[in-house]
Amino acid sequence: MRGLLLAAVMLGTVSAAHAADMPDLPILRGSFTDGLTNARPNWQGYYVGGQGDYGKITSKISSTINSDIQSTFVTPGPAYNWQPLAAAQSSTAGYGVFAGYNGQWDDVVLGIEANYIHGGFKSTSSSTGLTFDNTSTVVATTKTSAVVGISDFGSLRMRAGYAWGCFLPYAFFGGGLGSQTVDRYASASPASVQPPTTSATKTKLVYGYSAGAGVDVVLVGGLFARAEYEYQRVTSDIESNIHSVRAGLGYKF
Repeated sequence: MRGLLLAAVMLGTVSAAHAADMPDLPILRGSFTDGLTNARPNWQGYYVGGQGDYGKITSKISSTINSDIQSTFVTPGPAYNWQPLAAAQSSTAGYGVFAGYNGQWDDVVLGIEANYIHGGFKSTSSSTGLTFDNTSTVVATTKTSAVVGISDFGSLRMRAGYAWGCFLPYAFFGGGLGSQTVDRYASASPASVQPPTTSATKTKLVYGYSAGAGVDVVLVGGLFARAEYEYQRVTSDIESNIHSVRAGLGYKF
């Protein structure tokens, strides 16, 4: 009996010492994990976020887009030398929001996302024409320009990604609607007494599609960061192509 008691005491002492030597186990909190750990986060669920972008727009403006305005100018001398317009380009920054839902099957993540950007993209094309007399003296000057602006664009995307630790690289494709404004201007000097038309403005709803790729990265809890590239094509009377890079911050519930 005394031997059994002595064996039990020795076994308990060894077990307590072994438990004291064990490291603390990581504890998962919230939708993701506490920072960039080795534990695989759960990407399934709803999420929202904000974003900023910077990009370049190129608009395919017709070389004769201002012919109707130019025809209202009457020259008192030699015919005006109106120069054609080339493709319009510019670079600008913008901001917006996004919201969506992810479904996850093992490491494969599929989702749908609504994305909105208020960009203020304005591509500008302008030209100047000079009219000379027989002595190579300038007798008339013309200026013409067109500005294509896309102020807002909202799209609905389908996303497909692969969970790799705390990183979620993904690709997307979608379609959307936006607001496009076209401002046109023309001037000539000298001009006749007849009041000419110098400008015209038109705003319309346009549609298009977008595609790109990016990566979401878990920061802490449900908070994640995003980096992304997007190509947008706006199809309308004036086709516009936009290449932009974005950075965002979101939260998954």
